Amino acid sequence: MTTTTPETTYVAEPGSYEATTTAVIDAPREAVFRCFTEPDLIVQWWAPPKYTVEVDAFDPTPGGGWRFLVLDEDGKEDAAFRGVCHDVVPNESICQTFEWEGLPGHVCLQTATFEEVDGGTRVTEQAVFQSVADRDGMSESGMKEQAPVGMAKLAEVARSL
Repeated sequence: MTTTTPETTYVAEPGSYEATTTAVIDAPREAVFRCFTEPDLIVQWWAPPKYTVEVDAFDPTPGGGWRFLVLDEDGKEDAAFRGVCHDVVPNESICQTFEWEGLPGHVCLQTATFEEVDGGTRVTEQAVFQSVADRDGMSESGMKEQAPVGMAKLAEVARSL
């Protein structure tokens, strides 16, 4: 395995309801999966670098809910996100909803898959939105620019395990 920053692709085709982020992380699949399912690891990579994350609720089981708070540099809440886990297959996939509390009712369905490749893990996150406008809004909010940063932070945390 190498210790380079993962190459990340973010695809949001014009007119599509979907956005897909893919990266190959140079860490074992079990470690990468843990980064998605253990609160003490989630807080290390989930938000952009200038923010911190607080896990308000997290139950990574089918029907379990989650809520993350994103705090600014002064420790004040900047944003909150929530969802419900629909399916969790250890080391293989997680399917959950995702909603920014700042725009309630605009929910997307996210599926993250974890595939072993060349001693590392291909992470594919597919998000399906209720409308093209919702998908475009998420992309324009910084998701496209944040995807490589988040995957690099994820890789760093996963390699440390």
